Amino acid sequence: MLKGRKTTGRGETMATHYAFGPLEDDIIIKHRLLTRTTTTRGEPPLKKLQKKFTAFTVEVEKESDNSGDCEKLAKAFLQELNTFEIPLLKSKSVIDAHVREKENFNELKDDINRQILQAHDDIEVLKKQLEESKIERQHKEECEAIRKLIAMQPPRSETQKIITELEKEIAELEAENTASSRTLDLRKKQFALLLHVVDELQNMIEEEQRNLMEEMRTTIDEHRTGVEDGPEAMALN
Repeated sequence: MLKGRKTTGRGETMATHYAFGPLEDDIIIKHRLLTRTTTTRGEPPLKKLQKKFTAFTVEVEKESDNSGDCEKLAKAFLQELNTFEIPLLKSKSVIDAHVREKENFNELKDDINRQILQAHDDIEVLKKQLEESKIERQHKEECEAIRKLIAMQPPRSETQKIITELEKEIAELEAENTASSRTLDLRKKQFALLLHVVDELQNMIEEEQRNLMEEMRTTIDEHRTGVEDGPEAMALN
């Protein structure tokens, strides 16, 4: 592959420019492999072989007695063919070796992939075991905390004694509550009766006030009538 490099005046390297692109490089390499051309100089071996074969066929097609020349050209063609075939055999051996190496590599790759998958499976199993271990440890810690709390509590006999005393206090409080409820009901009834009596008294007072007002109004009217009748009586007398 041909490539050039251009530098600036300050010594900075510019971008690399290639004479051929990747596709053209592949075509050139493929052509060289097919024609057994290892350099760009000299005549390619395939072209030499073609020339030898062409010279041999041309000499054979001549009608003159040229068996000696034909024999020489045939030997030269076979020699060139042998020279051309040796690198092909070497290339075939290299290709076979590369194929075997690739097969070994593929087998190794498959083996590594299987090991990776097995490692993933083992990791998942270990993760599950770790989660189970964490849960089990958490349960043990909770049980230990409960055990410590239980150990800190008083004996059952004392607890039962406290429960009995509390039940007795509850019964006394319920009795007091019942008595208080009855007293409250009685006070409600008495208060309702008192309100009723007050209401009756208020009605009676209001009724007496109305009667008193009526009497006063009647007396005033009678007095006013007597005053008006007084002068007339005096005039008659």
